Amino acid sequence: MTSPDYILTIRCRDTIGIVAAVSTALAASQAFIAESSHFGDPETRLFFMRTVFRPTGEVVRTLEDFRKALAPVARRFGMELALYAADSRTRVLLAVSKHGHCLNHLLHQWHSGELPLDVVGVVSNHEDMRRLVEWYGLPYHYLPMSDGKDRQESRFREAIASSGAELTVLARYMQVLSDEMCRHLEGRCINIHHSFLPSFKGAKPYHQAYARGVKVVGATAHYVTSDLDEGPIIEQETHRVSHAFDADAFVRNGKDMENVVLSRAVRWHAEHRVMLNGSRTVVFQ
Repeated sequence: MTSPDYILTIRCRDTIGIVAAVSTALAASQAFIAESSHFGDPETRLFFMRTVFRPTGEVVRTLEDFRKALAPVARRFGMELALYAADSRTRVLLAVSKHGHCLNHLLHQWHSGELPLDVVGVVSNHEDMRRLVEWYGLPYHYLPMSDGKDRQESRFREAIASSGAELTVLARYMQVLSDEMCRHLEGRCINIHHSFLPSFKGAKPYHQAYARGVKVVGATAHYVTSDLDEGPIIEQETHRVSHAFDADAFVRNGKDMENVVLSRAVRWHAEHRVMLNGSRTVVFQ
């Protein structure tokens, strides 16, 4: 039987000897390092590392065994250290309003086994996507804004908790989350913005871009914060447009980019490739 792979992520103050200490601890535990990436940020003086490894040798070592083996290194360098089974699947709750292209793309990839996650349900403030979601056999949480924002977000948090969702994805969920909700979901909520941030924030960004005569449109996936459309960026994509395009053509071109960008961001988060670095991210691709 092939030994399972594990994923190790590390965040700490940058200094000499971190990679050597981690590698030595893993080697002493008879672990084979299959992949490793690291980055030291000269501005924040923080160090980030992602390593994929597997146990070898006659003794079968568990995730907990490796946590114990790495504990002295973590204490020595003051690390934020996390270990995951590589085959574990992130539980994801999707949120949508009336535009279903991002939702449909994610559901198709999940159903086809192309994303390392388990979709546990869909939240919406409209009924439009119910038929699609229920076709996939998923629970559909209809949470209308007519109940009031506080009550609606309370029920949203209940849906997250009851489903065991580890990540919430706003797949064109056209509601601004309250500061309280943003704090509750900090670091575990991804939004797709149909624009190349930081330009053209808020409503109808493609129409804003068209009015300004831009030559490039884009899409941005980012973590949600209380600052509207200003959270740490995970992934972006752009597409060149012509003076002959009208605002509707901008929107049509943008939808494909939104699908791809959001899918990448969700995948990288689920594979523990994204690490927060203040208002930015480190993404190990």
